Amino acid sequence: MASTRRASRLVPRPARRLYRSWHAERRTLRQGLVALTLSTLASFVAGLTLASITGTLASLPGLLVLIPAAVGMRGTIFGAIGARLGTASAAGTFEANLRRGGVLAQNVEVSFITTFTSSLWLAGLAKLATAAFGEASISFWDLVTISVVGGFLGSMLILIVTLGLSVVSYRRGYDLDSVATPMVTALGDMCTLPLLYLATFLVHIDAVNAVVAGLCIVLCVLAAVRAWTTRDAQVRRIVLEMTAVIALTPLLDIAAGALLQAREPGLERLAGLYILIPPFVSQAGALGGILSSRLSSKLQLGVITPSGLPERPAVLDASIVVALGAVIFTFIGVAGLGLADLFGMAHPSPGQMVGGTMLAGLLVMPLILVIGYYIAVLTSRFGLDPDNHAVPIITSVMDLTGVVAIFVAMSLSGVAIHG
Repeated sequence: MASTRRASRLVPRPARRLYRSWHAERRTLRQGLVALTLSTLASFVAGLTLASITGTLASLPGLLVLIPAAVGMRGTIFGAIGARLGTASAAGTFEANLRRGGVLAQNVEVSFITTFTSSLWLAGLAKLATAAFGEASISFWDLVTISVVGGFLGSMLILIVTLGLSVVSYRRGYDLDSVATPMVTALGDMCTLPLLYLATFLVHIDAVNAVVAGLCIVLCVLAAVRAWTTRDAQVRRIVLEMTAVIALTPLLDIAAGALLQAREPGLERLAGLYILIPPFVSQAGALGGILSSRLSSKLQLGVITPSGLPERPAVLDASIVVALGAVIFTFIGVAGLGLADLFGMAHPSPGQMVGGTMLAGLLVMPLILVIGYYIAVLTSRFGLDPDNHAVPIITSVMDLTGVVAIFVAMSLSGVAIHG
């Protein structure tokens, strides 16, 4: 016993304190790791889909610009919903029913309004971006059909899962802040991208496309009107606070799509890299979302203050995210390599695939920590609800920086991806 005490004294006090904190949070670590692992596997569905539709991407120019924004918007909308439900659960205001005026019913209405209005906005942005970068593009009506139909179908699937996950987490005592964000962002990837691809079949028939596009625009206008006429003041407040987020954060996703479009010939030659991009970007955003969501809950409950320097509970949350990231980014590299080999897709060497992914994770981790913390703090200082801003912003930032990190890391690893 005495020798054990002497040995423990040789370990620096901060390390002992960190170990005790991790030991106390071991349930959160397990839940977060399981959620991230499952969501990573789900994100590989999007990666495989992207790697398998290179012919469609070539025949429908501009679609690759839309895809990151459409997929990212599911994370923006439902990541914020998951964060709000997590805060409601922590604050004891969560009710596992769809009673009118209840937190679940409010978030269902918000999901419908924001899904339709954002989908029309994304179609317009994609068209403007391709024109600005001098890229060829399908028509605006084609983009509206693909964006609204694919986005709506994806949102409905994610909404059902998000509501079910929140109820199960509430009843079983799971940490919704650590579980919801990675699962929601992965579901956004897994559901939205294949459904966007299915929606592309509508644009091949001109008459059908014209009717569907017109109907989509009508529904989007009605959703915008509903946002301002609803009697639920909380729904109006949420939509109002998220308007700037929905309007501005897709610019980062559109930039990511334009970057992918510019590198499309090189990516087509190394289709195995397409498998890596959705899970890497998704999990970078999920890690930032976990941090922001946990900090948002602590800020609203008064556990931490919106200080310029992180307090001890915030530092603990950051250390948890770093530990989870080290495991998940390694897993993405290994699993991506295995899937590329399994499906016979060209890819860089095993060392470049795995090492490049880990290096990309190392590049984005400081951004995840800094942006995740200060977004939560700044929104709190300005009297805004961090749940409506922190998670959407960090996931959109990671959509762009994640793509850039993959390209930079692969380039440093000796992989040439030319446009």
